[in-house]
Amino acid sequence: MIIAIDGPSGAGKSTLGKRLATELGLLYLDTGAMYRAAALAVLDRNGNIYDVDETTATVIKTNVELSGSPDNLHVFLNGLEISGKIRTPEVSQAASLISTLPAVRRILVERQKQLGLNAPHGCVLDGRDIGTVVFPNADVKFFLTAAPESRAARRFAELKEKHVETTLKETLHDIIERDTRDSSRHDSPLKIADDAIVIDSTALSTEQVFETMLAVVRERQKSVSALQS
Repeated sequence: MIIAIDGPSGAGKSTLGKRLATELGLLYLDTGAMYRAAALAVLDRNGNIYDVDETTATVIKTNVELSGSPDNLHVFLNGLEISGKIRTPEVSQAASLISTLPAVRRILVERQKQLGLNAPHGCVLDGRDIGTVVFPNADVKFFLTAAPESRAARRFAELKEKHVETTLKETLHDIIERDTRDSSRHDSPLKIADDAIVIDSTALSTEQVFETMLAVVRERQKSVSALQS
């Protein structure tokens, strides 16, 4: 089973994707972490994010690996663990920028497809274009969203826990800026798949959203089992 979770920054995709993967015994693939790792590789080489050729060449050479359980995911870049380094605002913005480059997207989308297809029991993937580009035939598609202010508050709390120095105002600005960039890019823009189930979590708790998503997946599993029997 392939479960696609799309939505804007700070909508809770990773948190809920991890919980679903754990509950269902599926591989969890954080596609955002792959873009962040690629962006870090470019920054570490003192590369110019806006230099398409240089950025693409760097991404081609990078080897990004994800390991561990959904709740304790480790990200490795060329053999070195970078799990903490990729969660800074600087890397987040760089990841958003390189994700607009078609050549970079093609490289990482292909890697995501292979990882998902090779998962023995199925996979939960979250990102911006999972249900529209990476796995348009996913068994279940969700689109998670929330008001920018709500998403900024959640992201700000996460950054404070990680001791990242920023302000709520800066976090909201970054969220709005990224929303605009993600939805307006020419290649694989952030949009809702026609058959996606949209959940606005502005007034909902994480637990309420999780229970809603789990119920949808369980119903889908029942339908598949009925067709196979």
